[in-house]
Amino acid sequence: MTKDPGSPHATDGTDPEERFQCPRPDNAKKNRYINALPYDHARVVINEYANMNNSDYINASTITDHDPRNPAYIATQGPLAETSADFWQMVWEQGCVVIVMLTRLVENDVVLCHRYWPEEGSELYHIYEVHLVSEHIWCDDYLVRSFYLKNLKTGETRTVTQFHFLTWPDGGVPNTTKALLEFRRKVNKSFRGRSCPIVVHCSDGVSRTGSYCLLDMVLNRMAKGAKEIDIAATLEHIRDQRSGAVATKAQFQMVLAAVAEEVQAILKALPQQQTPQPLPPPPPPAQH
Repeated sequence: MTKDPGSPHATDGTDPEERFQCPRPDNAKKNRYINALPYDHARVVINEYANMNNSDYINASTITDHDPRNPAYIATQGPLAETSADFWQMVWEQGCVVIVMLTRLVENDVVLCHRYWPEEGSELYHIYEVHLVSEHIWCDDYLVRSFYLKNLKTGETRTVTQFHFLTWPDGGVPNTTKALLEFRRKVNKSFRGRSCPIVVHCSDGVSRTGSYCLLDMVLNRMAKGAKEIDIAATLEHIRDQRSGAVATKAQFQMVLAAVAEEVQAILKALPQQQTPQPLPPPPPPAQH
């Protein structure tokens, strides 16, 4: 039976009791929302011995496509002030080089995400130093930031790129799918050839985050030549790993519309078949 993709609390095929870690008092304070929690079987486990609070918990879930050993995404909530160091620890330990941020920091006077990076220069998050290298505003819809992430324990530095989409309201959908599809192309161009997961977050880590992961997963399967794609079943697959992914019917319909738009763009880009030229008339019969 197909679950209603418009219901954020549809049954996920996994026992909801399988969340023993989230409600623990020391972990509960790290959750932005009480109804957006990771399953134990899919949660990202950070190294408690390297953690400033000696904890292995972060509100983040791995999402795989076809290979359970190599997650395609890490779906996570917008960091809180007290979990920003955990966020960078996760980015470091999972080897992530791309962050997709789908929320503004504040919307309608409500804080949706803590600014977990420096506005300029460098900032220290436990043993991780984050240096803002550049901030490039591509258009009204999104901007791109580049960071150097340094592990002060090992002295190693990596480059991490954050793609920040600005015009997707909390609980809603973007005004147009065109900007979101362009944004996704930018993300994937930067990510091409990497085997690490993409970190995707909004505020709750399920609604906009789940919608983006669903759209990207479906379009990636198309690009790899999949003959048949069941978008509702793909959403089921994601929801089995991150409960509540895609929060509203409108978000699911937006994903369908974006997929249709991308298919149209692919078809338009195909070389047009040449109209066959008419055969020349046969030569007249020889005169005897």
